[in-house]
Amino acid sequence: MADFQFIRLATKPTAQISYSFQPSVSTSKPALLVFLNGLGLPQAAWLQTITQLKALRNNANIPAILTYDRYGQGQTTDRDPKDEGAADPTHGHDCLEVVHDLRQLISQIIAEKMSISDSNDVTLVLVANSIGCALARLYAQEYPGTVAGLLLLDSVLANSDFVSIFPDPDAEGFDAASLPAGVTADALRESREGVRRIFHPDVGSKEGLSRKNLAQLLPASDGPVLQGPGGGHGPYVTVVGHDFDAFAEEAAKMGRPKLLTTTYANPYWHRYNEGLVKITEAGRSKGPVQAPGTGHFVQRDNPAFVAKELDEILSKVL
Repeated sequence: MADFQFIRLATKPTAQISYSFQPSVSTSKPALLVFLNGLGLPQAAWLQTITQLKALRNNANIPAILTYDRYGQGQTTDRDPKDEGAADPTHGHDCLEVVHDLRQLISQIIAEKMSISDSNDVTLVLVANSIGCALARLYAQEYPGTVAGLLLLDSVLANSDFVSIFPDPDAEGFDAASLPAGVTADALRESREGVRRIFHPDVGSKEGLSRKNLAQLLPASDGPVLQGPGGGHGPYVTVVGHDFDAFAEEAAKMGRPKLLTTTYANPYWHRYNEGLVKITEAGRSKGPVQAPGTGHFVQRDNPAFVAKELDEILSKVL
């Protein structure tokens, strides 16, 4: 069971962040494994993966482990102090603000818990789901040479409005006769509207994290190419996507016909993931691979698979 604690960032001392830290076990060099949440699940959702990872590695050669809930998320009930006075509290801050907070959190944890003054002396591996994958990429871009490994689990489509995944039946020149069998203009219209209400970047979040400028921060899935520690190589990157059938079932429960998911959403997401593997050099990338039996929340649906992929990355960087 994780021991959840609270910490105040030196850059935002008026608010507390909930986190858990587990020290390393018999590693040959200092290393830190950081788990980055999506919008939907808090840090507690990583516990099964961590348990599975420890079992895989026989409770040895395990880096220090950090999980946390962002401001306004999970056990972190305090809001981001920067959001005070925001015109729209659901769009109080952006992903870059979160990345700067993460850098401060990692620096403090490394100093206070690992007694290391320079965070660049620590091998850093980031594991992320959904929008956490965008945060991981932005972190590696903002602080080049600091991230040794990235495990990206069903990344958010950072450069998409999600609605455009599905053809617009009301667009000029739309030809209903060209639609695949079983796909109707009405079904497309309903799906686009349903997606717009929930997933469009204009839709804010309870924690105040805005995606309005995410397409500008990460305009392409295949770049920029990231720089790993030492300057000579990129980080190890493994890109994991959802199981197509499980995701279609998941979407159907939200009212989106399975046929539309299999025809449009799954291929679109897979192409995005095919780009993601190119953010590092070919010899250090893996994927995209599908996690069996998983919808969007891969760590919840198949923690054993996540632990196996993470074990593989750790074997390369430790």
